[in-house]
Amino acid sequence: MTLLSQDYLAKIKIITAQLLGAIAFYTVLPIPHSWRLEFNGIARYAPLLGVWLGAALGAMDWGLSTLGMPVLTRSAVIILSGLALTGGLHLDGAMDTADGLAVTDPNRRLTVMADSATGAFGAMAAIAILMLKISALADLQAGRWVALMAAAGWGRWGQVVAIARYAYLKPQGKGAFHKAASQPYWDWIPGLTVLIGVSGLALWLHPDAAAFSVGIAIGGAGIAGATAAWFAHQLGGHTGDTYGAVVEWTEALLLMLVTLLQP
Repeated sequence: MTLLSQDYLAKIKIITAQLLGAIAFYTVLPIPHSWRLEFNGIARYAPLLGVWLGAALGAMDWGLSTLGMPVLTRSAVIILSGLALTGGLHLDGAMDTADGLAVTDPNRRLTVMADSATGAFGAMAAIAILMLKISALADLQAGRWVALMAAAGWGRWGQVVAIARYAYLKPQGKGAFHKAASQPYWDWIPGLTVLIGVSGLALWLHPDAAAFSVGIAIGGAGIAGATAAWFAHQLGGHTGDTYGAVVEWTEALLLMLVTLLQP
């Protein structure tokens, strides 16, 4: 085996370990203890994982539709299944962020966000996010699988933007290792490529729905970037909690946009 092939094989092993680390960190799916996990740099693979989760939820949606489950009930099951698969990781961050932003004193916001107790604004944020997602998905009559893949993928791409673009506000925290391993600009590319590919696939399968496919790509990138920027503006940077908030609010807002774009 040549030195070049050995280096290539080593890189493949590292990428595989990072992908497995992303699954272990971002989902509740079990990973065998004997498998190597690498958590350094896993954030760049989060959009790919989001697309995969969206595809799995789309398959579940198709199965429940085949069984005759009504669209509203089916939509609630799909959204709650996505919540279960992630262990509520991102929604928990959105709730903590809402509690922090509700504090009028900016110097106390990070302290409030670090408190494990959920306040009234955190509970309201969770209810709002879930209601928006379920109602928006229920309003979609076509392209539901594309919408699920795009929402989950662009939401996590927004997280990558937040990590790479903005300061991390805590010297230590559950999201600090993401920032430490960040490679600005390069981290955006894998997820962006896959997400544009999702829209391209949708356009290829349904060329008569160009506005839907192109709108998801443009809207997804715009909402993800704007959401990351908004939270950074409010707090002066990001924390692990706001990373989760970016994911959740981007998903909810993009699903709402898709209801206006559906063919």
